Amino acid sequence: MSQNNFNIEKLVKEVRILKVYAVSLTVVCILFFILAFKMQSSHEKFKEIDVERINIVEKDGTLKMVISNKERQHPGMVNHKEMKPREREAGMIFFNSLGDECGGLVYDGNEKGSGMVYSVDQRSTDQVMQLQYFEGTGSDKKRVYGLKLWDRPDDFPLEAVMKFDDSLKKLNDPVASKKAYAKLREEGKFGSERFFAGKTSNGDVGVFIRDTKGKVRLRLYVDKNNQTHIENLDENGNPVK
Repeated sequence: MSQNNFNIEKLVKEVRILKVYAVSLTVVCILFFILAFKMQSSHEKFKEIDVERINIVEKDGTLKMVISNKERQHPGMVNHKEMKPREREAGMIFFNSLGDECGGLVYDGNEKGSGMVYSVDQRSTDQVMQLQYFEGTGSDKKRVYGLKLWDRPDDFPLEAVMKFDDSLKKLNDPVASKKAYAKLREEGKFGSERFFAGKTSNGDVGVFIRDTKGKVRLRLYVDKNNQTHIENLDENGNPVK
């Protein structure tokens, strides 16, 4: 065999090896891209999962909802800042794009009682609507459930309430703190209950409407003895004739 023929055969063999290598590399790259795309757009399905807490976030990481047990429950958030650790029941907590908690659903039941609350918060402040249920046990088995509404001021958001509370704690003067809270409460800075429709702890079922200071002014209800009542009250709680 001449040297030229040997070189040609060697070149053909090397070209074949190169083709095989190129095809193999192409297949590997295609599989890699398919796998990467599948990982990005995958939709996993689980029949059952045990978890203590789930954070629902937007694509940019913004927290929108937390589903958690009691121990790991979110303490709440104002203006993207977490509130101080506090005990909260298991359930769901909702957050808006402003970084504020805006409502939630919590529940529990133990040897002392049972309860469930679904809350809707006013923008930048506390709850203004709750669907609630509470029940005690033993001799104090009082059951309360219904819809409750509050008014909240626009000029004293939750962040201001937290700063006010922190300043009084630093002051470390219980008497002064009590007076300061009473003053703001009288001014309506902490909000006031305005409406309740449901069953009260003494067995009355009806509608109870309060004025801007939180005082009951109108009661329309049926008592536990099936007697009907319509009561129009003044600001001191006396019947208006």
